[in-house]
Amino acid sequence: MKKLFLGANWKMNPIPTGALEKNSPYVSSGNPEVVVFPTFVDLHQCIASNQLKVGAQCGKAEASGALTGDVSMTMLKKMGCTHVLCGHSERRKLHHETDEEVGRQFKSALDVELMPVLCIGETAEERDQEKTNDVLKLQLSFLSTQSSKLKAQSFLVAYEPVWAISGGDPNKPASTSAEAQSMHQFIRSILPKELQSVRILYGGSMKGSNAAELLAQPDIDGALVGGAALVADQFVPIARAAIEKGK
Repeated sequence: MKKLFLGANWKMNPIPTGALEKNSPYVSSGNPEVVVFPTFVDLHQCIASNQLKVGAQCGKAEASGALTGDVSMTMLKKMGCTHVLCGHSERRKLHHETDEEVGRQFKSALDVELMPVLCIGETAEERDQEKTNDVLKLQLSFLSTQSSKLKAQSFLVAYEPVWAISGGDPNKPASTSAEAQSMHQFIRSILPKELQSVRILYGGSMKGSNAAELLAQPDIDGALVGGAALVADQFVPIARAAIEKGK
């Protein structure tokens, strides 16, 4: 069985109360693997705790240069990060990151031995126009040019339906568990053959009440959690559901 993965994306919020304590639900204890994604200013404190696996919310492909406000993948690796988000929907929308730029970030992360979490997903408009499958194919297309050099264990894919997050109803899942499974199955089917065992995460507003049902689906290998990851008590039932599946 693949090890489940839970990513706690804290976005532009402070470290949740209790996250750095010994009994924190954000600490990996076998299966699932838990990685937190704090702001840049909180990376050092989380890494220095020596108990959290820590990733960055974004990183620049270039190693250095006249890029005010940016942080490179090289710097993140040297700091002690193990993972990095690439192409999160908020970065694509608010910072106008293109598929090409996301692809360069992905390659740069792998080059410095960071594990990229490649975020993909369709907007409400694309969904209404029945373009979901085409959008996902396009967002994943660069993998086919690199597939001979990639290993399924070296990265993750996170499916985040944009219409259900980032301003959508945080208490409403993006879809039923069956619909989510169908999308994950489709994503797996369009990956290059040698990469189809990659872990695919659900990023459509997972919470304690739906975590067990979603994680029970065969093609859902974990989650990238936003709102429910900001409070330790809300993250606990998600972690418990993952632990139960991982037994």
